[in-house]
Amino acid sequence: MKTQAPLGPAGKLASAFVRSKLTVLIALGAVAMGAVATLRLPREEEPQISVPMFDVFVPMPGSSAKEVEERVVAVGERKLLEIPGVEFVYSTARKGGAMFIVRFQVGVDPDEAMTRVYTKTFANADLLAPGAGQPMVKPRSIDDVPVLALTLSGKDFTPLELRRAAAELRAVVATVPEVSDIEMLGGRRRTLSVFFDPGA
Repeated sequence: MKTQAPLGPAGKLASAFVRSKLTVLIALGAVAMGAVATLRLPREEEPQISVPMFDVFVPMPGSSAKEVEERVVAVGERKLLEIPGVEFVYSTARKGGAMFIVRFQVGVDPDEAMTRVYTKTFANADLLAPGAGQPMVKPRSIDDVPVLALTLSGKDFTPLELRRAAAELRAVVATVPEVSDIEMLGGRRRTLSVFFDPGA
C-alpha cells in the first residue's frame, strides 16, 4: 500500500479550499458580481470612434497605370507616411491618376489630422511628376461604408443607356429617408466630340 506524500504549503491551501463549505458561496458571489458588472457596463449600439481618414486624388491625364505607379504612387506613399499619427496608407494606381487612402490612428483629432494632410500634400506638390495635376483631398468618415450595391446589366442596352437608367434609379433612391450618399460607377458618360475638317 502506497503512502501519500506530504503536502506542501500550496497543496495544503488547495486542499483546505476544496473541502471548505465557503467555496461554493465564493464562486456564486463571483458569478453574481460579474453579472452585475456586465449589466451596468455602459455601451452604445453605434459608439463614436474617432478614426480620421482622407482620400487624396492626384490626376495625371494621359498616363498609364504603370507610369502613375512609378512616378506618383511611390513618392506619394513615402511622403504621406511621414505625417505624424498616420497608421496606414493605401494607394491605387490607375490610368489617368492615383488615389491614396490615408488612415490615422484611433483618437487623433479629425481637424488636426486634416490640417496635417493638407499641409503635407501641398508642401510637396513640387515633387509631383511633370504632367500631374493639383492634388485633391477629401475627408472620409469611418461610417462612410456602402450598405447596398445595385448592378444594372442587359445585353440589348449600350453602356450609355445603362448609365442613363442608373441615373434615373439614383434619383429614386435619393428620395429614401436617411440615405446620405449615392455613387454611380461604370457605364459611359455622355460626351460631345468635335471633328475638324482639315481642308476647311
